[in-house]
Amino acid sequence: MSVLDSEKVNRLLTENEAGDYLNVSVRTLQSWRLRGGGPAYAKLGKAVRYRQGDLDAWVEANLTRSTSQSSIQPSGTL
Repeated sequence: MSVLDSEKVNRLLTENEAGDYLNVSVRTLQSWRLRGGGPAYAKLGKAVRYRQGDLDAWVEANLTRSTSQSSIQPSGTL
């Protein structure tokens, strides 16, 4: 991994940036934090930050090939 790739993976994103990156609302990210099951995040004082690499890893871990494989229940909050 190059230095530039490493910086990109470890870059801290705000809630808005993370939501844009995942194409979900900030409210959805907040719901995932409350209920669990969402991507890893860091709490820095009152600020919540997401590492881009953690978002990518969470997406990879949640890939499925059919609806019968999905372990996530629909919540209507997307």
